[in-house]
Amino acid sequence: MQTNIHEWLRTLTGDQVDGGEEGLRYFLGGAYNGLYFSLTTQYPLGTNIYEKKWDLLIVLDACRVDALREVAPEFEFIDRVDSVWSTGSSSHEWLCKTFTQEHADEISDTVYLSTNPHTQPTFKDGKRPPRKYVVPVTWADWNVVDESQFKLLKQLSRHHRYEDSFDTIPPNIVTDQAILAGRKLDFERMILHYYQPHRPHVASAYREQRDITDAEDHPWEAIERGEISKQEAWENYLDNLRLVLGSIRRLLGNIDAERVAITADHGELFGEMKQYGHPEGIPHPHLKKVPWAITSATDQKTSNPCASVAEQEKPSKSDVEDRLKHLGYI
Repeated sequence: MQTNIHEWLRTLTGDQVDGGEEGLRYFLGGAYNGLYFSLTTQYPLGTNIYEKKWDLLIVLDACRVDALREVAPEFEFIDRVDSVWSTGSSSHEWLCKTFTQEHADEISDTVYLSTNPHTQPTFKDGKRPPRKYVVPVTWADWNVVDESQFKLLKQLSRHHRYEDSFDTIPPNIVTDQAILAGRKLDFERMILHYYQPHRPHVASAYREQRDITDAEDHPWEAIERGEISKQEAWENYLDNLRLVLGSIRRLLGNIDAERVAITADHGELFGEMKQYGHPEGIPHPHLKKVPWAITSATDQKTSNPCASVAEQEKPSKSDVEDRLKHLGYI
């Protein structure tokens, strides 16, 4: 059991935005998260991906079931969208509850290419949920593998062609890396963790080769300020989803995989429970219920990207922390 009661009590009257009201929210959030993670690490809620059959797993970050079903008719490789219950309502929770010692054998034969900024804190730095709240008492039983236990773990953190325009990795960078890995590496399974449709909603800016607007970068705050509507944010979110699925179409014609599963680490809230995004430890169906669509892939060698699949230089700890802060996780 771990305790941090003194720091937790300070959140009630600490230097939080909006004073006591915000302090009370963090105070209660810390108590709730301590209990939630203590229980759910010992009695997991959701289906671990290693309990399902797949050769190539495509993880769409923050993708809702209804969103994928809405755009699926536009993509010939998506025939049917089923659903499963995720192990987490946020990426960090999903990572820590998915890649556990219980599945160490399967993980040792897995190549995992990830754009998610929680990757390094989880598997190298040993960070565990919650990241945002101070927890008074917890007896959470985390049993997470480390980076050395993967066949290959590669985090794609930034790219020089886009880092001045928006702080995220466009899907074609992931697809290029996956095509090369599929042709050059020997492995049993591969996981590709794309960052879209997660905000920032870069689809329009990416196509037009421009900087993103503040509303595209911070849609939830823009909704609260009345700058955009929920419907406009939803359409931008769907466009982000179309962007990544268009890149996945190219992937599926340039890699061999008999059984490809398209899923998500968690969903997204658009005002349900007066919440936006994907808070930690919230078992809402739009967060915990994620897509599960099955297709296949055949390498027809129509794309020949030039890049290296060797282990890249890892982002610095400060770079990771800055990105997590920018995205509102800490």
